[in-house]
Amino acid sequence: MPADPLAAERTEAPPVPVPFRGLRRQALRTLQVNLGYRCNQSCSHCHVNAGPSRNEMLAADAVALIPAVLRARGMRCLDLTGGAPELHPQFRDLVRRVRALGVEVIDRCNLTILSEPGQEDLASFVAQEGVTVVASLPCYTAATVDEQRGEGVFARSLAGLRQLNALGYGQPGSGLVLNLVYNPLGPRLPPPQEALERDYRRELLARHGVRFNSLLALTNMPIQRFAAVLRSQGELEAYQALLEANHQPANLERVMCRTLISVDWQGYLYDCDFNQMLQLPAAGRRQRPHLRDLLDRDPAGDAIAVGSHCFGCTAGAGSSCGGSLSPASASALP
Repeated sequence: MPADPLAAERTEAPPVPVPFRGLRRQALRTLQVNLGYRCNQSCSHCHVNAGPSRNEMLAADAVALIPAVLRARGMRCLDLTGGAPELHPQFRDLVRRVRALGVEVIDRCNLTILSEPGQEDLASFVAQEGVTVVASLPCYTAATVDEQRGEGVFARSLAGLRQLNALGYGQPGSGLVLNLVYNPLGPRLPPPQEALERDYRRELLARHGVRFNSLLALTNMPIQRFAAVLRSQGELEAYQALLEANHQPANLERVMCRTLISVDWQGYLYDCDFNQMLQLPAAGRRQRPHLRDLLDRDPAGDAIAVGSHCFGCTAGAGSSCGGSLSPASASALP
């Protein structure tokens, strides 16, 4: 196993909040892999601190392990994230190999990557391979999207959506799935997902002729870049209190860490993407396990490492990589 270069920097695990004590993993369904932190955008809410200047990328030997791990553990979904996962030089080869196994591949796409130089055929590639596209679009209005993601991002995102629609994504009967992702602008919980999806569907079709399958409403996590912004504005403690006040115990049955395991750009394993960003090792372990360990060991039944940030997954309707966890009547807003 490779040396752990961050072990000396890691602090002791935070106290376990009472609601999360005893949380354990169930059978794995999804392998979520962060292919690297390089991205063509630098979004204010990004919990990865991704951007154009980041160079961290998953090494070739770790990429080569992924299909074998999926087979060994019987997982049916590979969820590729970043940064912009498409910027990894082995992205396309990995997608081909995993799709050949009959395993679903999710590409967490920021849409503007589709118009980057050298990526002009990316949309055609993911359509040909039947990749599920989960695309970031924090609002259906230009002003809100550009405020969160940068000037001109909304127009480029629409161009990407139209390109995907033209290939069949989001169209009835095509089998090509296009899901959109909503993140609130600022320290608040997302509104109810079903109502918001109706608004998105109506406005995007009427204004721009864009279709999609589902909307996933995600809560902004109080970590990394978003936490730094809140701290500078004196709002971090209030946001954490909002999350804790809206904790719903029923969401614990559906939190993503119970059936998903996260891989960082060095090949190390974490209980979720957020724990990965916090360098929070698996509960009860002194050293992080590596992707190759999944070839011989099933982690079902393992304790899940938790902290105060976990309230971001259980507040209100709940939040996961697949959107809300349960229908909620209304979200509390500060």
